[in-house]
Amino acid sequence: MSLYRPVSIGSLSLPGNLFLAPVAGYSDRAFRSLCVDQGADFTYTELVSAEALVRLPADLNTSKSGALLRRGRGEARYAIQLFGANPEVMYRAVLRLAPFRPEAVDVNSGCPVPKVVKAGAGSALMRDPAVLGRVVEAAVRASAEALGGVPVTVKMRSGWDSAALNYREAAATCQEAGAALVTLHPRTRAQGYSGKSDWSHIADLASRLRIPVAGSGDLYTPEDAERMFRETGCAAVMFARGAIGNPFVFAAARARLTGGAYAPPLPGERLAAAFRHLLLLAEDLGERTACLEMRKQFCAYTKGGGPGIPRGNQLRERLVHAGAIADYRIILEEYGLGPQIRRISQAKICLNP
Repeated sequence: MSLYRPVSIGSLSLPGNLFLAPVAGYSDRAFRSLCVDQGADFTYTELVSAEALVRLPADLNTSKSGALLRRGRGEARYAIQLFGANPEVMYRAVLRLAPFRPEAVDVNSGCPVPKVVKAGAGSALMRDPAVLGRVVEAAVRASAEALGGVPVTVKMRSGWDSAALNYREAAATCQEAGAALVTLHPRTRAQGYSGKSDWSHIADLASRLRIPVAGSGDLYTPEDAERMFRETGCAAVMFARGAIGNPFVFAAARARLTGGAYAPPLPGERLAAAFRHLLLLAEDLGERTACLEMRKQFCAYTKGGGPGIPRGNQLRERLVHAGAIADYRIILEEYGLGPQIRRISQAKICLNP
């Protein structure tokens, strides 16, 4: 039986089990669109503050968060991820998602960033599973009232630190609160992104819950995805850092899991994808902000998804100083990508409103 298979999350049926994780500062809807084009079966937005969401004006599209919440081009199925520690605020925040019609809502219980943790949210919720359960229950209740009962999922860590590995209790609490899927990144908050994720925690959780378990952590290649499926029995895998600068990993993973053929993208294909990413991002953020944001993204595209790019160091040195779309265009055309860049520039690229 193929490791690549459909997965059901509550009432939501997905055609496959390759997911894009919510990655702060990277999984904007422009990037999610590229991942969908490459075969991502389900995508998650960057984390959005529930507290901020309930304080925003009535028209969310006029706010910065509106760009984070909107569906990407071609994104038929996506989840909006929220973080917060107050059940009532989470309830009100989920109610505000109705205009965006997401296919799922995800509660963040894994982010280790200090400003999130200090608010009692993210991985701080692992210190009190009872509170986490109430936050999830509030999200489920709001989904039933305003979103047609779309599933609520949870992304969590193994625990606060090595002395408090309580993912079993936390996940069971979420399941009883109505969560339809749990994603486990098997590192502790104390680890951050250091050390090695312990996939045995994913296998343990998958054997215990009635709901599907998705695995995350140290997924960089198609071979990693195959190994995680085989070693853990998880229902889905979620690429995070492994997809940054490499949306092609989804097509590669699907080929690996189904026995199909796959050729890694050529350097020109990777850079052309990055330029398309820039144009899409500029529609949301404006040219100046998008160009600044894309400096780090272009560097990632030059390193991920295939063999090394010739003269990569020199290319990156120029890209990190680009401040306008015209600058990027000139740099890439001088690198020898004139035909690809002109074709992308002339194409009608428009995200869904």
